[in-house]
Amino acid sequence: MSVTIESTAATDPVRKPPWYRSLFLQLLVAIVAGILVGKLWPDFGADLKPLADGFIKLIKMVIAPIIFCTVVLGIAHVGDMKSVGRIGVKALIYFEVITTFALLFGLLVGNLVQPGAGFHVDAQTLATGAEKIAKTTKNGELPHTVDFLLNIIPASVISAFAENALLQVLFFAVLFGLALAKFGEHGPPVILEAVDHIGKIFFTIIGWIMKLAPLGAFGAMAYIVGQYGLSALSSYGKLIACCYGAAVLFLLVLAVVVRVFAGVSLWKLLKYIKDELFLALGTASTEVVLPRIMIKLTQAGCSRATTGLVIPTGYSFNLDGATLYLSICVLFLAQALGVDLSLGEQITAVGVLMLTSKGMAGVPGSSFLALSATITAIGHGSIPVAAVALLLGADRLMDSMRVTVNLLGNCVATFVVAKWEGQLDSERMRKVLDGEEVPPLEDKDPMVAYTAEEA
Repeated sequence: MSVTIESTAATDPVRKPPWYRSLFLQLLVAIVAGILVGKLWPDFGADLKPLADGFIKLIKMVIAPIIFCTVVLGIAHVGDMKSVGRIGVKALIYFEVITTFALLFGLLVGNLVQPGAGFHVDAQTLATGAEKIAKTTKNGELPHTVDFLLNIIPASVISAFAENALLQVLFFAVLFGLALAKFGEHGPPVILEAVDHIGKIFFTIIGWIMKLAPLGAFGAMAYIVGQYGLSALSSYGKLIACCYGAAVLFLLVLAVVVRVFAGVSLWKLLKYIKDELFLALGTASTEVVLPRIMIKLTQAGCSRATTGLVIPTGYSFNLDGATLYLSICVLFLAQALGVDLSLGEQITAVGVLMLTSKGMAGVPGSSFLALSATITAIGHGSIPVAAVALLLGADRLMDSMRVTVNLLGNCVATFVVAKWEGQLDSERMRKVLDGEEVPPLEDKDPMVAYTAEEA
């Protein structure tokens, strides 16, 4: 079953916009300006946070319906319940393997570099740490594994969209798409056409919102520098260098994975999604680029069904950057307190983080909650849970590392799973990443018009 709604934007030649309209250049200028404002006028910079918050809220406003439309059209086109199931299972297998590797890799780097050595923190001075963490996390807690899995099922379809619960929206979209596919050629095409048109409307809205991206990045960067300052770079220099160095090495691993299993050059992929990377870096959020990333991966040869299933799921299950950071931080806290964790205790930490990292998405202060749960599970009396407060000064500076690795990790996952399932157009992927012109997608979808105009 396919939808063949004509799109004039898909057939018209795409004219390259002038250099000053380049989103990459605009974001670069906005980020540099934000750093300068935050450094020179910290109080004013800290007051610019609403610019970033407003932009992020605008993006989140349309994410749920975009995911729904993309997934429904993708699955209805595939029309095979077994194929959809295979994509989901293969994605989860990949997520578990790569995030476990990230945790082990972080432990290896932490043991070799010893980022906490030399801090000599006295545990007695951490009495107020628990209060600081509670304030940062708003007294929240990570959901238990069973609760997390059960919460994927929405209380109602309306509540899933109203609460912007992406996994719940994805769950319903899969069921809706499969139900449409079951009708086959005798199904109601009017519904698919309606979903198609609705998707086009929301991608048009995204195009308008994205014009505000430089303003959002400027506000976010001015707030971060104004609120937290650059002094933490010297205090936590070794930890920051350790985390960013580990991220670079991990990206090399991802480069090998995506080259071997999907035939994709990570360098070319980086150039292809540079605008989205800068936007994620500037706003410290990967959610703001979710619609654009789904567009670009589909244009680069990944099927709509694979992109629609892997990317939203990966935002909860494939947080490569976050898991890498957390495993390093466990060792940092132990080393800062002069505690030598045994191999068994480090393995316990990995086991706990494998579970807690899956429920981090959308939870305020989730990294602190995950670390607190890990410290508690290790059961080492010399490391109080309040020690997690030592990271308050550096955590915000790690956002750039986390969002970059998280975003690239999910892009790699999409290519690998698409290739694994036989739903990657390798020739189209090669041409797109090489910057060559490609014909419009044979199966018209609501992303084509937006891609031609905005992406």
